[in-house]
Amino acid sequence: MAMKKICFETDQDGFYGTYYENTEGADCAVIGLFGDDPNDYMAKCGAKWLHKNGVNALCMSPGNHNYSHVNCPLERIETAVTWLMTHGNRKVGIMGMSTAGMEALAAASFFPDITLTFGLTASDFVWQGFEQGKKDGCKEWPVPGTSTLSYRGKPLAYMPFVYEHPTYWKKIETETKGSGDFLRSTCLFADSEKEREHTEEEMIKIENIKGKLILIGADDDSLWEAGKYIRRMDQRLQKYPHECEYEAITYKHGTHFVLPESMLRMALPIGLKFVMRFIFRSAKQYPNECEAARKDIDKRLSAALYEWISE
Repeated sequence: MAMKKICFETDQDGFYGTYYENTEGADCAVIGLFGDDPNDYMAKCGAKWLHKNGVNALCMSPGNHNYSHVNCPLERIETAVTWLMTHGNRKVGIMGMSTAGMEALAAASFFPDITLTFGLTASDFVWQGFEQGKKDGCKEWPVPGTSTLSYRGKPLAYMPFVYEHPTYWKKIETETKGSGDFLRSTCLFADSEKEREHTEEEMIKIENIKGKLILIGADDDSLWEAGKYIRRMDQRLQKYPHECEYEAITYKHGTHFVLPESMLRMALPIGLKFVMRFIFRSAKQYPNECEAARKDIDKRLSAALYEWISE
């Protein structure tokens, strides 16, 4: 059965996204930041997983098949939240992985109407803006003087990358070569953190997040030090007064794809473990541990959704 959907365009609606209504009927919605386009295969699998867990899904991305983050306006998420609240949803949550995990945390820290937040492999700080595409033989490059996110026309304070174009991509290529991972970029983040300490301004104010917050990362993440960031967020929440009820979970083995097992199985019904082995060295070395982590994540996130809907 085809999913009922409504498409939104930034120019006329204030955000780029696709609303997938739950055919079973639901009065809560989760904004899913699942990649570079709300209509692609991964986004649809994310929407189906959210439907299975009893909510409506609104998938969003910066633009059409676009994963570049250069002063991305958080107002887009604010506008989406307002739309959801005025179209039959009494509650709104947000879920993001990778760069979008950081974006999900930042948005939830700004907008109190978001009362369920899943930050998967998210950093606790805002990064410098970057673009993806093709430029001088590079697939990604940092954009000088920009942040990944902005609000009300002002870029958010950010951690500048220590490497500029084209060194930035060359570093990724060097670190990836022979690693057994499809991409390794930990040096970009580790070296940038070593270069200068984070300022308080560029840290995400996770203590402002309302409702329920779940932070998940693995120590074998090949893109950045997710485990370290999750532990740091745990420490921050212990230090600052906060209203949210939170779980900060790190896995020794789980790779960068800390997604619910059943969501990934929707994307790859057969051969999931086999494919993961080609993408991540850790999934090849510790296939069972990685699978156990994904199953645990599935259980935790599904339970959190169930509890949130029931309240």
